[in-house]
Amino acid sequence: MQKQTIHYLIGGVFALMIAMGIGRFSYTVILPYMQEASGFSRATAGYLASSNYLGYLIGALVVGRLPIEQKRVPFLQVGLIISMLTTVFMGFTETIIIWYVLRFISGVMSAFIFVVIASLVLDQLADNNKSHLSGLFYSGVGIGIAISAIIVSPIHAIFKWNGTWIALALMCVLLFVFIALFIKPIPHSKKQWGNQSIPVPKMPPKSWLKWLIVSIAQESTSFHGNAALVWFVAGLAAIPSCIICSKLAQRFGYVKILLISMVVQAVGIALPALATNTITLYLSAFIFGATFMGITTIVTTLARHIVPVNSHQILGYLTAGYALGQMVGPTVAGVLANSTNSYQYSLVGAATVVIIGALSLLGGVKYEKK
Repeated sequence: MQKQTIHYLIGGVFALMIAMGIGRFSYTVILPYMQEASGFSRATAGYLASSNYLGYLIGALVVGRLPIEQKRVPFLQVGLIISMLTTVFMGFTETIIIWYVLRFISGVMSAFIFVVIASLVLDQLADNNKSHLSGLFYSGVGIGIAISAIIVSPIHAIFKWNGTWIALALMCVLLFVFIALFIKPIPHSKKQWGNQSIPVPKMPPKSWLKWLIVSIAQESTSFHGNAALVWFVAGLAAIPSCIICSKLAQRFGYVKILLISMVVQAVGIALPALATNTITLYLSAFIFGATFMGITTIVTTLARHIVPVNSHQILGYLTAGYALGQMVGPTVAGVLANSTNSYQYSLVGAATVVIIGALSLLGGVKYEKK
């Protein structure tokens, strides 16, 4: 494999660890410690999460419209620096208003970095006929989630919750050094555009993209759980899922595997509503982890195949759809839980929405028929 491609893969994994695994999702594990120390309400915790979701949505919408095709690497580096700053500043203040601002900016940068690094890595893989390795890249999210779930508690035991944010930021700085070394602009003249003798998989037309955006928005109604061990299980399951789903999609068809993955995820979401015990909870977390990043891998790779030019634009729209689902889903789920005094209806409702999203993909299967 070309050395530059290996560097892009490693740098891409590290970038996702910073922006998603730590910058975005580590909050889930640190939150209970922050609540215990500061005594803020569940409503405040929800507003902090919503602030991050809103930032993620706005970031995804903005990055898709920016003319950054030739300046993606410097934009990526600036985004990573801002993301790290929002992480470290969380440990230097106990003012809730500032937390709202920091979580909002962190959300904006998470979406921005995700779209830019995904477009860089997917373009590099496609140019070298290595698109099937996209799963290795997306495993960075699961690795970041799993690591944050493991190290947060030991760090908190020594440095408390604010020291935990600072320690995570220092770890991000180390990762950033490697990203700066590995992810460098590639001169246009040196790009390799792939061997044309390698068959290109059959893909739906551009007009079908609206259904892809609908499906990713509905898929992200998501799993709810704050326990560090449950989150660790989800992150651990996410790591190999990206690679496995990518391989299966290449072999059997992207739309088919995407549809199947969403149906499996719906089952995982509904499980705790059918039986409330520890085994069911961990199984649900495992299924969710094994599908949510696999689905993201397939969707973004499929979109990159359909729209190979200015890939950051379509990835931005897809990410915005995902962010919209993350904002609407928990809100509706919270209303249902409060009115029924149970999460069962919320879980069943979320599973139903994911099934509807899967059904919207049926029209794309015919394009993959040999």
